[in-house]
Amino acid sequence: MTLTRAGGGQRHRDPGGCGLSGSWVRVDRYVRAMDFDIPASTQQFLGELDQFIIDVIKPMEGEDDNIRFFDHRREDSRTDWDRDGLPNAEWEGLLRRMRVAADQAGYYRHQLPERFGGQDAGSLEMAIVREHLARKGLGLHNDLQNESSIVGNLVTVLMMEKYGSPAQQAEWIPKMLGGTARIGFGLTEPLHGSDATWMETTATRDGDEWVISGEKYWNTGLHHATHDYIFARTSGSPGDGRGITCFIVPTDSPGFKIEEFMWTFNMPTDHAHVKLNEVRVHNDTILGDEGLGLMTAQLFVHENRIRQAASSLGAGLHCIDTAVAYANQRTVFGKTLSTNQAIQFPLAELATEAEMLRALIWKTAWQLDSGVDHMEITDKVAMCNYRANRFACDAADQAMQTCGGMGYNRAMPFEHIYRHHRRYRITEGSDEIQIRKVAGKLFGITGRAKG
Repeated sequence: MTLTRAGGGQRHRDPGGCGLSGSWVRVDRYVRAMDFDIPASTQQFLGELDQFIIDVIKPMEGEDDNIRFFDHRREDSRTDWDRDGLPNAEWEGLLRRMRVAADQAGYYRHQLPERFGGQDAGSLEMAIVREHLARKGLGLHNDLQNESSIVGNLVTVLMMEKYGSPAQQAEWIPKMLGGTARIGFGLTEPLHGSDATWMETTATRDGDEWVISGEKYWNTGLHHATHDYIFARTSGSPGDGRGITCFIVPTDSPGFKIEEFMWTFNMPTDHAHVKLNEVRVHNDTILGDEGLGLMTAQLFVHENRIRQAASSLGAGLHCIDTAVAYANQRTVFGKTLSTNQAIQFPLAELATEAEMLRALIWKTAWQLDSGVDHMEITDKVAMCNYRANRFACDAADQAMQTCGGMGYNRAMPFEHIYRHHRRYRITEGSDEIQIRKVAGKLFGITGRAKG
Protein backbone atom coordinates (compact mmCIF):
# COMPACT_ATOMS: atom_id res chain seq x y z
CA MET A 1 0.00 0.00 0.00
CA THR A 2 1.17 3.53 -0.72
CA LEU A 3 0.38 6.48 1.50
CA THR A 4 0.19 10.25 1.02
CA ARG A 5 -1.48 13.12 2.81
CA ALA A 6 -4.45 14.85 1.23
CA GLY A 7 -3.48 18.13 -0.37
CA GLY A 8 0.04 17.04 -1.24
CA GLY A 9 3.10 15.80 0.59
CA GLN A 10 5.62 13.08 -0.20
CA ARG A 11 4.40 9.63 -1.03
CA HIS A 12 6.00 6.62 0.53
CA ARG A 13 5.56 2.86 0.81
CA ASP A 14 3.99 1.39 3.92
CA PRO A 15 4.96 -2.28 4.34
CA GLY A 16 2.28 -2.67 6.97
CA GLY A 17 -0.56 -1.83 4.60
CA CYS A 18 -2.99 -4.34 3.17
CA GLY A 19 -3.64 -3.12 -0.38
CA LEU A 20 -3.76 -5.94 -2.90
CA SER A 21 -2.44 -4.16 -5.95
CA GLY A 22 0.02 -1.83 -4.25
CA SER A 23 -1.34 1.33 -5.92
CA TRP A 24 -1.17 4.83 -4.40
CA VAL A 25 -3.46 5.46 -1.42
CA ARG A 26 -4.43 8.89 -0.09
CA VAL A 27 -4.62 9.59 3.62
CA ASP A 28 -5.85 12.64 5.52
CA ARG A 29 -6.93 13.14 9.13
CA TYR A 30 -10.18 11.29 8.65
CA VAL A 31 -10.03 8.98 5.63
CA ARG A 32 -7.72 6.20 4.60
CA ALA A 33 -8.52 4.51 1.29
CA MET A 34 -7.55 0.90 0.63
CA ASP A 35 -7.23 -0.73 -2.77
CA PHE A 36 -8.69 -4.24 -2.95
CA ASP A 37 -8.46 -4.64 -6.72
CA ILE A 38 -6.96 -7.85 -8.03
CA PRO A 39 -3.45 -7.02 -9.31
CA ALA A 40 -3.28 -6.57 -13.10
CA SER A 41 -0.76 -9.41 -13.45
CA THR A 42 -3.06 -11.81 -11.57
CA GLN A 43 -6.07 -10.70 -13.62
CA GLN A 44 -4.07 -11.36 -16.78
CA PHE A 45 -3.14 -14.80 -15.49
CA LEU A 46 -6.81 -15.64 -14.83
CA GLY A 47 -7.59 -14.64 -18.40
CA GLU A 48 -4.84 -16.91 -19.70
CA LEU A 49 -6.19 -19.79 -17.64
CA ASP A 50 -9.72 -19.22 -18.98
CA GLN A 51 -8.46 -19.32 -22.56
CA PHE A 52 -6.38 -22.43 -21.87
CA ILE A 53 -9.47 -24.14 -20.50
CA ILE A 54 -11.44 -23.24 -23.64
CA ASP A 55 -8.70 -24.17 -26.10
CA VAL A 56 -7.21 -27.30 -24.49
CA ILE A 57 -9.04 -28.64 -21.44
CA LYS A 58 -12.67 -28.50 -22.59
CA PRO A 59 -11.91 -30.38 -25.85
CA MET A 60 -10.06 -33.01 -23.79
CA GLU A 61 -13.03 -33.22 -21.41
CA GLY A 62 -15.38 -33.78 -24.35
CA GLU A 63 -13.43 -36.60 -26.04
CA ASP A 64 -14.55 -40.23 -26.01
CA ASP A 65 -17.37 -39.71 -23.53
CA ASN A 66 -14.95 -38.32 -20.93
CA ILE A 67 -17.86 -36.20 -19.78
CA ARG A 68 -19.04 -39.28 -17.90
CA PHE A 69 -16.52 -38.38 -15.22
CA PHE A 70 -18.33 -35.09 -14.57
CA ASP A 71 -22.03 -35.63 -15.31
CA HIS A 72 -24.58 -37.73 -13.40
CA ARG A 73 -22.41 -40.85 -13.89
CA ARG A 74 -19.34 -39.31 -12.23
CA GLU A 75 -18.96 -41.37 -9.05
CA ASP A 76 -19.55 -44.70 -10.77
CA SER A 77 -17.30 -43.81 -13.72
CA ARG A 78 -14.45 -42.73 -11.48
CA THR A 79 -14.53 -45.77 -9.17
CA ASP A 80 -13.16 -49.26 -9.77
CA TRP A 81 -15.62 -51.04 -7.50
CA ASP A 82 -13.96 -54.42 -8.10
CA ARG A 83 -10.54 -53.13 -7.01
CA ASP A 84 -11.16 -51.95 -3.45
CA GLY A 85 -13.04 -48.85 -4.63
CA LEU A 86 -9.84 -47.26 -5.97
CA PRO A 87 -9.87 -44.64 -8.72
CA ASN A 88 -10.59 -46.00 -12.18
CA ALA A 89 -7.47 -46.26 -14.37
CA GLU A 90 -9.11 -44.34 -17.23
CA TRP A 91 -10.11 -41.55 -14.85
CA GLU A 92 -6.58 -41.21 -13.50
CA GLY A 93 -5.22 -41.38 -17.02
CA LEU A 94 -7.37 -38.41 -18.00
CA LEU A 95 -6.17 -36.45 -14.97
CA ARG A 96 -2.59 -37.25 -15.96
CA ARG A 97 -3.18 -35.92 -19.49
CA MET A 98 -4.58 -32.72 -18.03
CA ARG A 99 -1.59 -32.24 -15.72
CA VAL A 100 0.91 -32.82 -18.53
CA ALA A 101 -0.88 -30.31 -20.77
CA ALA A 102 -1.04 -27.74 -17.97
CA ASP A 103 2.63 -28.28 -17.14
CA GLN A 104 3.69 -27.88 -20.77
CA ALA A 105 1.68 -24.65 -20.93
CA GLY A 106 3.51 -23.34 -17.85
CA TYR A 107 0.56 -23.28 -15.43
CA TYR A 108 0.82 -26.43 -13.33
CA ARG A 109 3.88 -25.40 -11.27
CA HIS A 110 2.73 -21.80 -10.83
CA GLN A 111 3.19 -21.72 -7.03
CA LEU A 112 6.71 -23.20 -7.05
CA PRO A 113 9.95 -21.18 -7.10
CA GLU A 114 11.35 -20.30 -10.50
CA ARG A 115 14.26 -22.72 -10.11
CA PHE A 116 11.72 -25.55 -10.19
CA GLY A 117 9.87 -24.20 -13.22
CA GLY A 118 7.25 -22.16 -11.34
CA GLN A 119 6.37 -18.50 -11.07
CA ASP A 120 6.82 -18.26 -7.28
CA ALA A 121 3.14 -17.38 -6.81
CA GLY A 122 2.26 -16.31 -3.29
CA SER A 123 -0.60 -17.35 -1.06
CA LEU A 124 -2.77 -14.42 -2.14
CA GLU A 125 -2.51 -15.15 -5.84
CA MET A 126 -3.08 -18.85 -5.22
CA ALA A 127 -6.20 -18.03 -3.16
CA ILE A 128 -7.56 -15.85 -5.98
CA VAL A 129 -6.81 -18.54 -8.56
CA ARG A 130 -8.34 -21.34 -6.50
CA GLU A 131 -11.55 -19.41 -5.94
CA HIS A 132 -11.75 -18.51 -9.63
CA LEU A 133 -11.32 -22.09 -10.85
CA ALA A 134 -13.68 -23.62 -8.26
CA ARG A 135 -16.40 -21.09 -9.10
CA LYS A 136 -16.48 -22.48 -12.64
CA GLY A 137 -17.97 -25.70 -11.29
CA LEU A 138 -17.25 -29.33 -12.11
CA GLY A 139 -14.76 -29.98 -14.86
CA LEU A 140 -11.38 -31.36 -15.81
CA HIS A 141 -9.81 -27.95 -15.19
CA ASN A 142 -10.23 -28.27 -11.42
CA ASP A 143 -11.49 -31.41 -9.73
CA LEU A 144 -11.02 -31.08 -6.00
CA GLN A 145 -11.87 -34.68 -5.22
CA ASN A 146 -8.28 -35.47 -6.24
CA GLU A 147 -6.82 -32.01 -5.49
CA SER A 148 -6.31 -32.03 -9.25
CA SER A 149 -6.11 -28.73 -11.07
CA ILE A 150 -4.42 -27.02 -14.01
CA VAL A 151 -2.68 -24.97 -11.29
CA GLY A 152 -1.28 -27.67 -9.05
CA ASN A 153 -1.66 -27.87 -5.29
CA LEU A 154 1.87 -29.18 -4.76
CA VAL A 155 2.09 -29.20 -0.99
CA THR A 156 4.37 -32.23 -0.63
CA VAL A 157 6.77 -30.57 -3.07
CA LEU A 158 6.68 -27.39 -0.97
CA MET A 159 7.57 -29.46 2.10
CA MET A 160 10.61 -30.80 0.29
CA GLU A 161 11.51 -27.34 -1.01
CA LYS A 162 11.45 -25.79 2.47
CA TYR A 163 12.75 -28.59 4.68
CA GLY A 164 14.72 -30.88 2.37
CA SER A 165 18.49 -30.78 2.32
CA PRO A 166 20.14 -29.60 -0.95
CA ALA A 167 20.82 -33.25 -1.81
CA GLN A 168 17.21 -34.26 -1.07
CA GLN A 169 15.83 -31.40 -3.15
CA ALA A 170 18.09 -32.28 -6.07
CA GLU A 171 17.00 -35.91 -5.91
CA TRP A 172 13.33 -35.69 -5.09
CA ILE A 173 11.80 -32.56 -6.58
CA PRO A 174 12.54 -33.43 -10.25
CA LYS A 175 11.15 -36.91 -9.61
CA MET A 176 8.04 -35.58 -7.86
CA LEU A 177 7.33 -33.10 -10.64
CA GLY A 178 8.10 -35.67 -13.33
CA GLY A 179 5.78 -38.26 -11.79
CA THR A 180 8.45 -40.91 -11.18
CA ALA A 181 8.17 -40.40 -7.42
CA ARG A 182 4.91 -39.83 -5.58
CA ILE A 183 4.97 -39.24 -1.84
CA GLY A 184 2.02 -39.78 0.52
CA PHE A 185 1.42 -38.12 3.89
CA GLY A 186 1.25 -40.43 6.90
CA LEU A 187 0.41 -38.46 10.05
CA THR A 188 -3.00 -39.60 11.37
CA GLU A 189 -3.31 -42.84 13.33
CA PRO A 190 -6.21 -45.10 14.32
CA LEU A 191 -6.33 -43.68 17.86
CA HIS A 192 -4.76 -40.26 17.29
CA GLY A 193 -5.95 -37.82 14.67
CA SER A 194 -6.25 -34.17 15.59
CA ASP A 195 -3.51 -34.19 18.24
CA ALA A 196 -0.53 -35.80 16.56
CA THR A 197 1.66 -35.28 19.64
CA TRP A 198 0.16 -38.44 21.09
CA MET A 199 0.98 -40.63 18.11
CA GLU A 200 2.10 -44.16 18.89
CA THR A 201 4.23 -44.81 15.81
CA THR A 202 7.86 -44.90 16.95
CA ALA A 203 11.28 -44.89 15.31
CA THR A 204 14.34 -46.23 17.12
CA ARG A 205 17.92 -45.46 16.09
CA ASP A 206 20.11 -48.41 15.09
CA GLY A 207 23.45 -47.12 13.85
CA ASP A 208 22.90 -45.28 10.57
CA GLU A 209 19.34 -46.63 10.33
CA TRP A 210 15.99 -46.14 12.04
CA VAL A 211 13.47 -48.89 12.77
CA ILE A 212 9.86 -47.70 12.43
CA SER A 213 6.79 -49.48 13.82
CA GLY A 214 3.19 -48.31 14.07
CA GLU A 215 -0.01 -47.65 12.12
CA LYS A 216 -1.40 -44.83 9.98
CA TYR A 217 -4.97 -44.04 8.90
CA TRP A 218 -6.21 -41.91 6.00
CA ASN A 219 -2.82 -42.18 4.33
CA THR A 220 -3.91 -40.56 1.07
CA GLY A 221 -2.58 -41.52 -2.37
CA LEU A 222 -1.03 -44.81 -1.30
CA HIS A 223 -2.40 -46.80 -4.24
CA HIS A 224 0.30 -45.27 -6.47
CA ALA A 225 2.74 -43.70 -3.98
CA THR A 226 6.38 -44.76 -4.30
CA HIS A 227 7.22 -43.22 -0.91
CA ASP A 228 5.42 -41.97 2.16
CA TYR A 229 6.11 -39.14 4.58
CA ILE A 230 5.87 -41.11 7.83
CA PHE A 231 5.81 -39.21 11.12
CA ALA A 232 7.09 -41.12 14.14
CA ARG A 233 8.14 -40.34 17.68
CA THR A 234 11.92 -40.53 18.05
CA SER A 235 12.30 -38.89 21.47
CA GLY A 236 10.33 -37.19 24.22
CA SER A 237 7.10 -38.27 25.87
CA PRO A 238 3.52 -38.64 24.62
CA GLY A 239 1.99 -35.19 24.31
CA ASP A 240 5.30 -33.42 23.64
CA GLY A 241 5.39 -31.26 20.52
CA ARG A 242 9.08 -31.98 20.05
CA GLY A 243 10.47 -35.43 19.46
CA ILE A 244 8.49 -36.34 16.33
CA THR A 245 10.45 -36.85 13.12
CA CYS A 246 9.40 -37.03 9.47
CA PHE A 247 10.89 -39.88 7.39
CA ILE A 248 10.73 -40.47 3.63
CA VAL A 249 9.81 -44.16 3.58
CA PRO A 250 9.72 -46.31 0.41
CA THR A 251 6.34 -48.03 0.19
CA ASP A 252 7.97 -51.25 -1.01
CA SER A 253 10.07 -51.54 2.17
CA PRO A 254 9.88 -54.88 4.01
CA GLY A 255 7.34 -54.47 6.81
CA PHE A 256 5.37 -51.69 5.07
CA LYS A 257 1.86 -53.05 4.45
CA ILE A 258 -1.39 -51.52 3.22
CA GLU A 259 -4.13 -53.22 5.24
CA GLU A 260 -7.09 -51.71 3.38
CA PHE A 261 -8.41 -48.72 1.48
CA MET A 262 -11.21 -47.17 3.51
CA TRP A 263 -14.43 -46.39 1.66
CA THR A 264 -15.85 -42.95 2.28
CA PHE A 265 -18.82 -40.64 1.76
CA ASN A 266 -17.00 -39.37 -1.32
CA MET A 267 -15.81 -42.18 -3.61
CA PRO A 268 -13.49 -43.33 -5.11
CA THR A 269 -11.05 -43.84 -2.26
CA ASP A 270 -7.27 -43.63 -2.08
CA HIS A 271 -7.16 -43.43 1.72
CA ALA A 272 -5.10 -46.29 3.12
CA HIS A 273 -4.77 -47.95 6.50
CA VAL A 274 -1.05 -48.70 6.74
CA LYS A 275 0.90 -50.86 9.18
CA LEU A 276 4.65 -50.56 9.64
CA ASN A 277 6.40 -53.51 11.25
CA GLU A 278 10.07 -52.76 11.94
CA VAL A 279 10.55 -50.87 8.68
CA ARG A 280 14.19 -49.87 8.26
CA VAL A 281 15.23 -46.57 6.67
CA HIS A 282 18.56 -44.75 6.52
CA ASN A 283 19.22 -41.64 8.59
CA ASP A 284 19.44 -39.66 5.32
CA THR A 285 15.69 -40.15 4.81
CA ILE A 286 14.80 -37.68 7.58
CA LEU A 287 13.03 -34.61 6.17
CA GLY A 288 13.95 -31.49 8.14
CA ASP A 289 15.44 -31.69 11.61
CA GLU A 290 15.23 -34.73 13.82
CA GLY A 291 12.54 -34.20 16.44
CA LEU A 292 10.96 -31.23 14.65
CA GLY A 293 8.75 -33.14 12.24
CA LEU A 294 5.59 -31.36 13.34
CA MET A 295 7.02 -28.18 11.79
CA THR A 296 6.92 -29.87 8.39
CA ALA A 297 3.41 -31.12 9.11
CA GLN A 298 2.28 -27.60 10.05
CA LEU A 299 3.54 -26.31 6.70
CA PHE A 300 1.44 -28.97 4.98
CA VAL A 301 -1.77 -28.13 6.84
CA HIS A 302 -1.37 -24.35 6.69
CA GLU A 303 -0.66 -24.37 2.97
CA ASN A 304 -3.64 -26.67 2.43
CA ARG A 305 -6.01 -24.81 4.76
CA ILE A 306 -5.76 -21.41 3.12
CA ARG A 307 -6.18 -22.85 -0.38
CA GLN A 308 -8.95 -25.17 0.71
CA ALA A 309 -10.73 -22.13 2.11
CA ALA A 310 -10.46 -20.33 -1.24
CA SER A 311 -11.67 -23.42 -3.11
CA SER A 312 -14.61 -23.84 -0.76
CA LEU A 313 -15.50 -20.19 -1.29
CA GLY A 314 -15.45 -20.66 -5.06
CA ALA A 315 -17.45 -23.90 -4.93
CA GLY A 316 -20.07 -22.31 -2.67
CA LEU A 317 -20.36 -19.35 -5.03
CA HIS A 318 -20.86 -21.77 -7.92
CA CYS A 319 -23.78 -23.28 -6.03
CA ILE A 320 -25.26 -19.83 -5.44
CA ASP A 321 -24.75 -18.81 -9.08
CA THR A 322 -26.42 -21.99 -10.31
CA ALA A 323 -29.35 -21.69 -7.89
CA VAL A 324 -29.94 -18.03 -8.80
CA ALA A 325 -29.93 -18.83 -12.52
CA TYR A 326 -32.41 -21.66 -11.96
CA ALA A 327 -34.71 -19.54 -9.79
CA ASN A 328 -34.71 -16.77 -12.38
CA GLN A 329 -35.96 -19.08 -15.13
CA ARG A 330 -38.24 -21.40 -13.12
CA THR A 331 -41.96 -20.52 -13.09
CA VAL A 332 -44.23 -21.65 -10.23
CA PHE A 333 -47.81 -20.60 -9.49
CA GLY A 334 -47.73 -18.24 -12.44
CA LYS A 335 -44.61 -16.27 -11.48
CA THR A 336 -40.85 -16.59 -11.50
CA LEU A 337 -39.54 -18.56 -8.54
CA SER A 338 -36.97 -15.87 -7.75
CA THR A 339 -39.68 -13.31 -6.93
CA ASN A 340 -40.34 -15.10 -3.63
CA GLN A 341 -38.49 -13.73 -0.62
CA ALA A 342 -38.25 -17.24 0.79
CA ILE A 343 -36.04 -18.02 -2.20
CA GLN A 344 -34.16 -14.71 -2.22
CA PHE A 345 -33.22 -14.29 1.42
CA PRO A 346 -31.26 -17.52 2.13
CA LEU A 347 -29.15 -17.02 -0.98
CA ALA A 348 -28.67 -13.33 -0.21
CA GLU A 349 -27.37 -14.22 3.25
CA LEU A 350 -24.97 -16.73 1.78
CA ALA A 351 -23.76 -14.14 -0.75
CA THR A 352 -23.10 -11.76 2.15
CA GLU A 353 -21.11 -14.42 3.99
CA ALA A 354 -19.08 -15.04 0.82
CA GLU A 355 -18.02 -11.39 0.67
CA MET A 356 -16.88 -11.44 4.29
CA LEU A 357 -15.02 -14.72 3.80
CA ARG A 358 -13.17 -13.40 0.77
CA ALA A 359 -11.96 -10.38 2.71
CA LEU A 360 -10.62 -12.59 5.52
CA ILE A 361 -9.02 -15.10 3.15
CA TRP A 362 -7.30 -12.42 1.10
CA LYS A 363 -6.06 -10.57 4.18
CA THR A 364 -4.68 -13.75 5.74
CA ALA A 365 -3.05 -14.84 2.48
CA TRP A 366 -1.53 -11.37 2.13
CA GLN A 367 -0.09 -11.59 5.64
CA LEU A 368 1.53 -14.93 4.79
CA ASP A 369 3.07 -13.34 1.68
CA SER A 370 4.29 -10.38 3.75
CA GLY A 371 6.53 -12.59 5.83
CA VAL A 372 4.34 -13.07 8.89
CA ASP A 373 5.23 -16.43 10.43
CA HIS A 374 2.39 -18.84 9.73
CA MET A 375 2.26 -19.85 13.38
CA GLU A 376 1.59 -16.24 14.39
CA ILE A 377 -1.64 -16.20 12.41
CA THR A 378 -2.58 -19.86 12.76
CA ASP A 379 -5.89 -18.72 14.28
CA LYS A 380 -6.68 -16.62 11.20
CA VAL A 381 -5.86 -19.53 8.88
CA ALA A 382 -8.16 -21.70 11.01
CA MET A 383 -10.96 -19.09 10.79
CA CYS A 384 -10.67 -19.01 7.00
CA ASN A 385 -10.73 -22.75 6.67
CA TYR A 386 -13.54 -23.84 8.95
CA ARG A 387 -15.86 -20.99 8.00
CA ALA A 388 -15.29 -21.43 4.26
CA ASN A 389 -15.80 -25.19 4.41
CA ARG A 390 -19.06 -24.70 6.32
CA PHE A 391 -20.07 -22.09 3.77
CA ALA A 392 -19.56 -24.50 0.86
CA CYS A 393 -21.70 -27.16 2.53
CA ASP A 394 -24.41 -24.64 3.45
CA ALA A 395 -24.43 -23.19 -0.07
CA ALA A 396 -24.71 -26.64 -1.66
CA ASP A 397 -27.55 -27.58 0.69
CA GLN A 398 -29.46 -24.34 0.10
CA ALA A 399 -28.94 -24.51 -3.66
CA MET A 400 -30.33 -28.04 -3.63
CA GLN A 401 -33.38 -26.81 -1.71
CA THR A 402 -33.86 -23.87 -4.07
CA CYS A 403 -33.82 -26.11 -7.12
CA GLY A 404 -36.11 -28.71 -5.54
CA GLY A 405 -36.25 -32.06 -7.27
CA MET A 406 -33.77 -30.95 -9.91
CA GLY A 407 -31.37 -29.88 -7.17
CA TYR A 408 -31.56 -33.36 -5.68
CA ASN A 409 -30.95 -34.82 -9.14
CA ARG A 410 -27.34 -35.79 -9.84
CA ALA A 411 -27.57 -33.88 -13.11
CA MET A 412 -26.88 -30.80 -10.99
CA PRO A 413 -23.55 -30.47 -9.11
CA PHE A 414 -24.75 -29.91 -5.56
CA GLU A 415 -24.46 -33.41 -4.09
CA HIS A 416 -20.93 -33.80 -5.45
CA ILE A 417 -19.81 -30.46 -4.06
CA TYR A 418 -21.46 -31.16 -0.71
CA ARG A 419 -19.90 -34.60 -0.35
CA HIS A 420 -16.44 -33.39 -1.22
CA HIS A 421 -16.42 -30.22 0.88
CA ARG A 422 -17.99 -32.03 3.81
CA ARG A 423 -14.72 -33.93 3.97
CA TYR A 424 -12.83 -30.67 4.43
CA ARG A 425 -14.69 -30.07 7.68
CA ILE A 426 -12.76 -33.05 9.09
CA THR A 427 -9.48 -33.29 7.18
CA GLU A 428 -6.60 -30.84 7.80
CA GLY A 429 -8.14 -30.31 11.25
CA SER A 430 -11.81 -30.67 12.13
CA ASP A 431 -14.05 -27.65 12.71
CA GLU A 432 -13.72 -28.18 16.44
CA ILE A 433 -9.92 -28.34 16.40
CA GLN A 434 -9.71 -25.17 14.34
CA ILE A 435 -12.15 -23.32 16.60
CA ARG A 436 -9.93 -24.50 19.48
CA LYS A 437 -7.01 -22.72 17.83
CA VAL A 438 -9.05 -19.54 17.56
CA ALA A 439 -10.14 -19.81 21.19
CA GLY A 440 -6.58 -20.48 22.34
CA LYS A 441 -5.38 -17.25 20.75
CA LEU A 442 -8.45 -15.31 21.87
CA PHE A 443 -8.17 -16.29 25.53
CA GLY A 444 -4.37 -16.35 25.70
CA ILE A 445 -4.29 -20.01 26.61
CA THR A 446 -0.78 -21.40 26.57
CA GLY A 447 0.23 -24.70 25.12
CA ARG A 448 -0.86 -26.45 21.95
CA ALA A 449 -4.20 -24.64 21.77
CA LYS A 450 -2.27 -21.52 20.78
CA GLY A 451 -0.33 -23.31 18.05
